[in-house]
Amino acid sequence: MTSTSSFPSASGSIAITGGYVVPVVGDPIDGGTVLVERGVISAVGADVAIPEGIPTIDASGRWVLPGFVEAHGHVGIHEEANGVAGDDTNEMTAPNTAQVRAIDAIDIDDEGFRDALSGGITSIVVKPGSGNPIGGQTVAIKTWGGRTIDEQLISDSVSVKSALGENPKRVYGAKNMTPSTRLGVASVIRQAFADARHYLDQRAAAAAKGEPFKRDIQLETLGRVLEGELAWDQHTHRHDDIATALRLADEFGYRLVVNHGTEGHKLADVLAERGVPVIFGPMFTSRSKVELRDRAITNLVALAAAGVRVAITTDAPVVPINFLVHQASFAVKDGLPREVALEALTVNPASILRLDDRIGSLAPGLDGDVVVWSGDPLDVNSRAEEVVIAGRSVYRWDAAAHRGRVVERLERFAG
Repeated sequence: MTSTSSFPSASGSIAITGGYVVPVVGDPIDGGTVLVERGVISAVGADVAIPEGIPTIDASGRWVLPGFVEAHGHVGIHEEANGVAGDDTNEMTAPNTAQVRAIDAIDIDDEGFRDALSGGITSIVVKPGSGNPIGGQTVAIKTWGGRTIDEQLISDSVSVKSALGENPKRVYGAKNMTPSTRLGVASVIRQAFADARHYLDQRAAAAAKGEPFKRDIQLETLGRVLEGELAWDQHTHRHDDIATALRLADEFGYRLVVNHGTEGHKLADVLAERGVPVIFGPMFTSRSKVELRDRAITNLVALAAAGVRVAITTDAPVVPINFLVHQASFAVKDGLPREVALEALTVNPASILRLDDRIGSLAPGLDGDVVVWSGDPLDVNSRAEEVVIAGRSVYRWDAAAHRGRVVERLERFAG
């Protein structure tokens, strides 16, 4: 079932004035204004008339950007500091669990969401983990604003998470069951899509004859991937696994998004030619397994230089989600163009997962998610000083107290 939300219950109106506005898509505006009305951006420019009664934030001397987008995280389903009780990341009772949904396991009171606000992140695509060849459905949500996760929903029709490589090998090899090898992992995915294609054919035949048809939510989900509605989020690190991901995508014709892509630089020209994007990272980790032997921030630089559309991920909580911007800063230090770094935090993740009609830049008609930074966010000394989601201020840095203040849960709908 497809579901999207316009986030109406938490929307408000506000004007952010006098700042150095960086829309990301479009030229910066010094002394610009971003006007949000009823949760949606209505104007961005140097001379914006502010309707009477709309509250304002004076951003003079500060930078104003769209809220950042974390394109691959586990916030809310792998909770901070809650141990086993807070870990609903992987349903590993079967190699194929395409039918499970991340939205059904998210705790909106996870501390990771508060951390996200402090890092200027207003949207996140929450994904199941990488223990299964096919892990389940992802969901795009706002990082604050609702009493329930449904009230923070952007879209639950984003993608399905899949994994190649060592993780599913380790999980199911330990159980002495398929898949215990790379060829076994690929075979699970291949058979699942063959079954889904047959399911779609049977469903169409039944509909043509007006006959009843028994619904299978697992095959139905994979059918949505085959029909192009959902992307295929492929966890993969090594270049040979990326080649397998391309091979499977060619065979079944689905929309492939490489996640992690540690050795993607070795196939950068191929990925660019095929228009396959990469959600790269996490970047602040050790080489904890063989697949990460060639981990380097410069690999991201090489991907972007080849023309691959890239986004940056923390894989939170693997790396604290508020460090998303610092990963971009270090990439710039290693040669990533500044404009690409900002795009990799905003419009690129939104575009890769087809959310750019809602989030990722500052433009009329998009969600009123705006962050006021003390300075250039790629400067490690800058901080997110005020975060606005859907036209409501939800986070503010308190300089006197040396801490960020978040609108607490019971106050989210006040006013």
